[in-house]
Amino acid sequence: MLQGKRIVLGITGGIAAYKGAALCSKLVQAGAEVHVIMTESAAKFVAPLTLQTLSRHPVYLDTFDERDPSVVSHIELADKADLILLAPATANTLAKLAAGLADDMLGATLLAATSPVIAAPAMNVHMYEHPATVANMELLGSRGVRFIDPGTGQLACGYVAKGRLAEPEEIVLAVERYFAAGKLLEGRKVVVTAGGTVERFDPVRYLTNDSSGKMGFAIAEAARDMGAQVTLIAGRVSQPLPGGMKIMRVESAQEMLEAANSVFDDADIVVKAAAVADYRPVVRHASKLKKTGGTLVLELEKTADILAALGERKKGQFLVGFAAETERLDEHAMDKLRRKNCDLIVGNDVSMEGAGFNGDTNAVRIFDRDGLVESLPVMSKRDAGERLLRLVAERIGSKGPKGPIS
Repeated sequence: MLQGKRIVLGITGGIAAYKGAALCSKLVQAGAEVHVIMTESAAKFVAPLTLQTLSRHPVYLDTFDERDPSVVSHIELADKADLILLAPATANTLAKLAAGLADDMLGATLLAATSPVIAAPAMNVHMYEHPATVANMELLGSRGVRFIDPGTGQLACGYVAKGRLAEPEEIVLAVERYFAAGKLLEGRKVVVTAGGTVERFDPVRYLTNDSSGKMGFAIAEAARDMGAQVTLIAGRVSQPLPGGMKIMRVESAQEMLEAANSVFDDADIVVKAAAVADYRPVVRHASKLKKTGGTLVLELEKTADILAALGERKKGQFLVGFAAETERLDEHAMDKLRRKNCDLIVGNDVSMEGAGFNGDTNAVRIFDRDGLVESLPVMSKRDAGERLLRLVAERIGSKGPKGPIS
């Protein structure tokens, strides 16, 4: 999978830099052409000669150490990279990348790069959970940087917690999966709905749900990285919007329906991951509703059923729905799939630990008309989204113009 791929490996100054040597070796063994950039701090943990020997290429340390007068080294590396891999990625490096700083060879290369970037963070657990680091990673994620989650275990500082660099084998596997997925949906147009809807009964109050948009965003990002042209229809969300795709912002169920209808005819794949309100207030007051007594009665009416409407309209689109349940998951999911004319439906028990709204993980069961297709254990929402889209890609077949695929 990595044969002939040109990977720039950025090794930064944490104790986990020692794993960079094993990672470099494994990437080379897998067929990659590896060019290593080390920060000044990283070189205090591991000798550059080690990485030069393993990569069979010079190691870059200093922006001003130009060895070939015909090129500018950091531009040459950035232009020719198929991927830039940061492992370990320290809190300092992530902060500099988020701020766009280019005060060393690695920062200059990253700022000039148009290739994908994958970062494998490694740091003390409190540094990893610090609001600044969390915000930097969210910002980088919105720009398309992908992350390989750190593991939980013994840290150099003595804590046993999350923050240790993923093992080299895990990182290589993630890189291989990235390249394998790169063209699965090339030439396809994918529409994803995400987040919750807002149904107002006055200008400052509304009905909604706990959806964060994380699952929908994970699917949209996976589709983007698989080569698809993605349109994301986002309602109320608690996450920064992802980059590299068309974004349509909506508020209510009616607005989401109108947005979905406007792009549906041109779509190949539609994944309706949004948690749409089932009811809305019959009356929407023009001004703030004043408190007048001990109780307040709101009359509600059904909202538009977006999934059912798309199921009725589809002519060749591959339609995926979601069913968030708290009991009898299989029965309710299969019923919803048939009633709403879906090709696949993703059921998840939102009462289960590690699944459901707001969290970074999910556990889902995927069904087609014949029943259960695959049951996925608790995993990151990104991994679950990728697995779902791989199933879709297998079913729609080869790339090319849209045709009958369901």
